[in-house]
Amino acid sequence: MVVTHFGESEEPRGPEAMTAGAETPSRPPADWRRRYALGLFITDALALIWVVFGTQIAWLGWHAELRLSPGLEWSYTLASTVLIILWMIALTLRDSRDPRIIGVGWEEYRRVVEASFSLFGVIAIVAYLWQINIARGFLLISLPIGVVLLVITRWLWRQWVQVKRSQGQYAARALLLGSPASIAHIARELHRSPWAGYEVVGACVPGGQAGMRIPGVDVATFGDVEVDDIGAALAATGADTVIVTSTDELSAERVKAISWELEAGRQHLVVAPSLTDVAGPRIQMRPVAGLPLIHVETPRFSAGQRFAKRALDLFASVLGVIVLSPLLLVLAIIVKAGSPGPVLFRQVRVGFEGREFTMLKFRSMVEGAETQLEQLRLRADAGNEVMFKMRDDPRMTRVGKFMRRYSLDELPQLFNVIAGQMSLVGPRPPLPSEVERYADHVHRRFLVKPGITGLWQVSGRSTLSWDDTVRLDLSYVDNWSLLGDLLILLKTGRAALAPGDTAV
Repeated sequence: MVVTHFGESEEPRGPEAMTAGAETPSRPPADWRRRYALGLFITDALALIWVVFGTQIAWLGWHAELRLSPGLEWSYTLASTVLIILWMIALTLRDSRDPRIIGVGWEEYRRVVEASFSLFGVIAIVAYLWQINIARGFLLISLPIGVVLLVITRWLWRQWVQVKRSQGQYAARALLLGSPASIAHIARELHRSPWAGYEVVGACVPGGQAGMRIPGVDVATFGDVEVDDIGAALAATGADTVIVTSTDELSAERVKAISWELEAGRQHLVVAPSLTDVAGPRIQMRPVAGLPLIHVETPRFSAGQRFAKRALDLFASVLGVIVLSPLLLVLAIIVKAGSPGPVLFRQVRVGFEGREFTMLKFRSMVEGAETQLEQLRLRADAGNEVMFKMRDDPRMTRVGKFMRRYSLDELPQLFNVIAGQMSLVGPRPPLPSEVERYADHVHRRFLVKPGITGLWQVSGRSTLSWDDTVRLDLSYVDNWSLLGDLLILLKTGRAALAPGDTAV
């Protein structure tokens, strides 16, 4: 039997002790984490050298002197060198290159910012106490530029490592422990997000035997989770991470025993709660009486958050209309000249709190296209069971096909944003006929204003199933943040310029 997994196929390596004839992946180079951390170290150093010495030359020149005390002076070149060394030490002490935080989440960036501001805070205090007359401009320029450059280089590394992870490299090799249902659930979620850096290589289940299959996913078992098969399973699969997918089958003593069996520094234990699509500030770990309690806050939309989101919407949409007005005029002329019918297509959609509004788009189809919809539903080859999409829709005009591909037909919705009916970022505004088919929980989408773009649009668009579309929209509603909106807008710009095959 061949054991396949979420990742690249490699040569078989010693699993015969557990599954006769099974093929398991060989262990990837154990030092990839060290090599990656070394790469970060080098680019951090180069970035800081460029920033600090560049600031010194531009602000003070090469030969400026720093007076430390009467009779003791340093050249600013030496001071810059010391600053770079201290900055690198601060980044190291803050564990900003920890492999467990690379490639996903905000923790890596947060640690870079915290280490940098903490260092400069200490320098400011020392300079005040010792009355060191260090040039303020030198520090005030070096800090923000240095932080920005460090974050940019880390982001570039992240893009590279995510490409590698999509190819099955630079990922932790995960052995899943728990019930078959919970293992299948976690395995599917990890497979859906390879950029998260976990490659499932096997599982152990209650009463399991080597060579069994987990229903619904392509994962093989390597023994019984309740007995001492974990060490052998780790050796057979080359796993360096154990993920407990459910604790109903494992006592607290058994989980602790498993953690004690792991090799310190190389193998890690992760306990996955039965919870998905909840992230960010809503999750708080608060140890109570020795219990690692995970607190999940209910979604809150404060007046300040709504004001910040509306301010961003209003500022960006007004600016967008002003900047894009020549393009809007050209598109309007082309649409009008291209085929009979109005320039704008108006359609009733459902928005915030279930209220209906008229959404604007540049007309991309022939006049009367909606009357042909029912005839084409059986020919749909994109979209999903609720949202109709068709890759080669015969109702599309030549100009409309081009505008759809690059999302230019959506630009008039900036006026919907200015009017307060929509937001720049939010769930897709549905048709009333689609809302009639919603399950009760899907109505949570109406807790926020619908958006011109959203999480699902930058995560697959027409290739997503209805369940995935709902999951992404509800995840956005439950975990909204202003920074998240900015990231989605950046991804939208990239998707619009290079739409790929998902644009329909």
